[in-house]
Amino acid sequence: MSSLYPLLKHIHLVAIAFSVFLFAFRFYWQNTQSSIMSKKWVKVAPHIIDTILLVSAIGLCFTIAQYPLANAWLTEKVILVIGYIIFGLSALNINKSKVVRWSAFGLAIACILLIGRIATSKQALFLS
Repeated sequence: MSSLYPLLKHIHLVAIAFSVFLFAFRFYWQNTQSSIMSKKWVKVAPHIIDTILLVSAIGLCFTIAQYPLANAWLTEKVILVIGYIIFGLSALNINKSKVVRWSAFGLAIACILLIGRIATSKQALFLS
C-alpha cells in the first residue's frame, strides 16, 4: 500500500460526510422552502465535494489495487453509488410528489448505509 493511502482515505471519508450531510440539509431546506436553497454556495458546493469524493475514490482504487468489475464488493459499491445519485436527484426534484421525494430520500439513505456496510467489511452482499 502506498504512503498516500491514509491521506486519501481521510479525504474520502471527510468528503463522504460532507456530501451526505449537505444532501440531508438540502432535502430539509427544500421541504421547508428555505431561501438558503437559492444561495450560490448551496448549488456549487455539492459539485466540488462530489468531485473530491470521486477523485479520492479513484485514487484509493489504485492505491489498494482493487477495481470495480474485478472485485465484487467494489462493484456493489459503485452500483449503490449510482443508486444514491438517482434517488438523491429524485429526492431533490421539486417537480416530484412529496411521497416520491420522501421515498427517494429514504432509498438514497439506505444506499449510503449499504455502501458503508460494504466499505467496512470489504464483503459483497449481493454479488458474492
